[in-house]
Amino acid sequence: MGDTLIKVEDLCKIYNPGENEVRALDHVNLEIKTGEFVAIIGQSGSGKSTFMNMLGCLDVPTSGKYYLNGTDVSTMKDNELSVVRNREIGFIFQGFNLIANLNAIENVELPLIYRGIDRKTRHKLAIESLKMVGLEKRMQHKPSEMSGGQQQRVAIARAIAAKPPVILADEPTGNLDSASSREILGILKQMHQSGKTVILITHDNGIADQARRVVRIMDGKIESDTINQDFGKGEEVL
Repeated sequence: MGDTLIKVEDLCKIYNPGENEVRALDHVNLEIKTGEFVAIIGQSGSGKSTFMNMLGCLDVPTSGKYYLNGTDVSTMKDNELSVVRNREIGFIFQGFNLIANLNAIENVELPLIYRGIDRKTRHKLAIESLKMVGLEKRMQHKPSEMSGGQQQRVAIARAIAAKPPVILADEPTGNLDSASSREILGILKQMHQSGKTVILITHDNGIADQARRVVRIMDGKIESDTINQDFGKGEEVL
């Protein structure tokens, strides 16, 4: 594994401070190294979604520190966080979030426009990333002309096109059948094998078990942090 990419120190997120406060995150400490494949698992209300929002720079903690690539992002303002998100993190969501009237290439190119990447380069990056997820024959198709699994592959291509250091996948198989889920998990494993840092957020033990490292969160605290001894052995079972 490489250097420490993510370091969380004593992270707290408190809603409604005072008598009826909710400690969504309660003094969390975690390190993730470059090139790791980590699943963060917890049931609804465990704090995992709040934690994902912190890791994805979508929200800031009440207290504690979050270092991403050596930079303290825990005290940044919204506009600074959006720059970090755009540069450092590729998001894959449960709900694909594709633009209905754009084809696959155009959907993948869209975030690259915000990064100021010129037309020729972003077109090349979009084609490269769509080929990586096996959609070279679907590049001109719009979301309505694709299956759920294909749409999620477009979303993955969009997340990886700019080659961000961190891929953050939030319940990426939540809307998919088991065959499509296996495909998507296979792509995430390939990304990990190619050196990407992949963080998978899930409530499903079967999905979490596909990662190399499993971090369980409960009541805003890390309950366990284990290495999956079976990682890479045989085919996944879903």
